[in-house]
Amino acid sequence: MTADKFRTLALAIPGASEAAHMNHPDFRLHGKVFASLGYPDGEHGMVKLTRERQRTLVRKARGVFAPCAGAWGKGGATSVHLASASVDLLHSALNAAAQGVAPRKKADKA
Repeated sequence: MTADKFRTLALAIPGASEAAHMNHPDFRLHGKVFASLGYPDGEHGMVKLTRERQRTLVRKARGVFAPCAGAWGKGGATSVHLASASVDLLHSALNAAAQGVAPRKKADKA
């Protein structure tokens, strides 16, 4: 996995756009960040997951995924070691991250 491929996969999500936050490229849906590149260094990306999904991916793919440092990591921010990530695994993580920031549909009132 490369940063360019990460970018391509993130931007393939319908409605996704690229911006920047704290001097790092990030990827957003409806103005909310679901992924970024370059933190803590050029060998990593980040996906914003639920804590449950984060735990599952960290267990499933140690060496690929790890919680980010501090409160961000406790809240679901998950580091991705790019060189260790497969396209399928990252694609799944990016989709989960995007779903986490998608607007909630209001239940129909009966």
